[in-house]
Amino acid sequence: MNKTEIRMFDFEVRAEENEEHGHFLSGQPIVYNARTDLGWYDEIIEDGALADTDLRDVRFLVNHNTDMIPLARSRNNNANSTMQMEVVDGEGMNIRVDLDTENNADAKALYSAVTRGDISGMSFMFTVDGDSWDDVDSDHPVRHIRSIRKVLEVSAV
Repeated sequence: MNKTEIRMFDFEVRAEENEEHGHFLSGQPIVYNARTDLGWYDEIIEDGALADTDLRDVRFLVNHNTDMIPLARSRNNNANSTMQMEVVDGEGMNIRVDLDTENNADAKALYSAVTRGDISGMSFMFTVDGDSWDDVDSDHPVRHIRSIRKVLEVSAV
C-alpha cells in the first residue's frame, strides 16, 4: 500500500460567480516542474505525473478535514460532478468547484473566506506510484515525483 501524502502550495484560489455555475472557486492545486522546499528536501512534480492517475472519486474539503461533508466532489470528472478537474500538459491540474452557498453554510463560509483573502491556497492528498531522488548524499536532496497513483482529495487551505 502506498503512503498517503499531503502537499500545500502557495497558489491562488479564486472566488468567482457567474450565471452558469453560481458561486465557485477555481485554482491549480497541482503544478508541474515547480520546486517546493519541504524542509529537509525539495520536491518537484514532473510534467506528466498525472497521466495515469486515478481521479475517479476526488472530494473537495477545507484543511484536509476528512471528517467533514465534502463541499464538492468529482466522480469520474463527469458533467454532473460539482468539482471539475482538468489536467493540462506542461502545467498540472486546474479545478473548478461549484459551491452550494445557498443551502450549505460551510460552502457559504468558505466562499466568503476566499473572497476576503483569509483562505488563499490549495492543497491535495495523494499517493505516489513512481519517484526518484537526486543528491541523496547532500544536506538537501531533491525528490522527483514521476507518477501520482491517486488523488484522494483537494482542499482549500
